[in-house]
Amino acid sequence: MPYVNIKVTDEGVTRAQKAELIAGVTDLLTRVLHKDPATTFAVIDEVALEDWGIGGLPVPEYRRSAGR
Repeated sequence: MPYVNIKVTDEGVTRAQKAELIAGVTDLLTRVLHKDPATTFAVIDEVALEDWGIGGLPVPEYRRSAGR
């Protein structure tokens, strides 16, 4: 019973995009590992942008330093 946890920043991921991620992950595990889709779990967590870090910095600060 696979469990996949997808974490994304809360920057407007749509319901349709989430559905596509869930379907894609389920399909991948079915094709590659022959897992039963009925027992494959996919969870999407949206993380506040300021709670996500990269390069030792919160994302907003990282983006400012990178000129984005």
